Amino acid sequence: MAALDLEAEYNNQKRVPEHADIRARWTKASEALRKDAKVDLDLAYGKGDRNRYDLYRATGGGANAPLVVYIHGGYWQRGDRKDNGFVAKEFNTRGVAVALPSYSLCPAVGIMDIVAELRQFMKAVWDRTKQRPVVVGHSAGGHLAAAMLATDWSKVAGVPADLVKSAYALSGVFELSPLLPTSLNEALKLDPAKAREASPLLWPAPPKNRTFVAAAGGDESQEFIRQSLEIAATWSKAGVKAECVVVPGANHFTIVEELAQPESAMLARIVSMAKQ
Repeated sequence: MAALDLEAEYNNQKRVPEHADIRARWTKASEALRKDAKVDLDLAYGKGDRNRYDLYRATGGGANAPLVVYIHGGYWQRGDRKDNGFVAKEFNTRGVAVALPSYSLCPAVGIMDIVAELRQFMKAVWDRTKQRPVVVGHSAGGHLAAAMLATDWSKVAGVPADLVKSAYALSGVFELSPLLPTSLNEALKLDPAKAREASPLLWPAPPKNRTFVAAAGGDESQEFIRQSLEIAATWSKAGVKAECVVVPGANHFTIVEELAQPESAMLARIVSMAKQ
């Protein structure tokens, strides 16, 4: 059998030539929402320039509204919360608040540094809202969502041991060694040991009462679908309520727009998880 072309499998910008148009659509919708929404902007969670987050308030939800955290993608080397705020709109209308963090990017930092920043962010959001969020993330953000679910929060001072009970990853990468020979690794600077350390699939599984959904687009590469299937199967065997969902007709970028569709099953599922 021919070896997989890992560059073709994992380089989504080459795989989806219209990615720039899709992301421009997100930026425009996000700029519009920032003007209209009830949102607390540029809240600090750390000392770094990108250690900031925006908190989009739920419509009529008050201070005790359930919370979704949304972590943007970009292979840990691109992207910003400001271009992804559009995902908050439909959650807000359903009474769910949404917090979107930015984080430092590779190669200025390593992936495990980003994981540490997100843990710091999660503590800051807990301090502000006292809500246990559903952590949702796309691509690299899907990896970070899985990492937050698999974090042992009993070792983090000042937060509940069950801070993250559920997560929903869109097109995540959960085992990073396939990225080693690709052009993506020029910024990530992974070696085999660093790739293993940063792979939630290889960590101890989350506790048995946690919920995890790994979603992938039906038009994604076989590797992205395999990764979602594999983490769902591995964590299910460990007792996590884990499953894989394949979204027909969605590619690596358009899958995010499920969160902006009023009739989306994905949107409804995450709202239900947040309100439980």
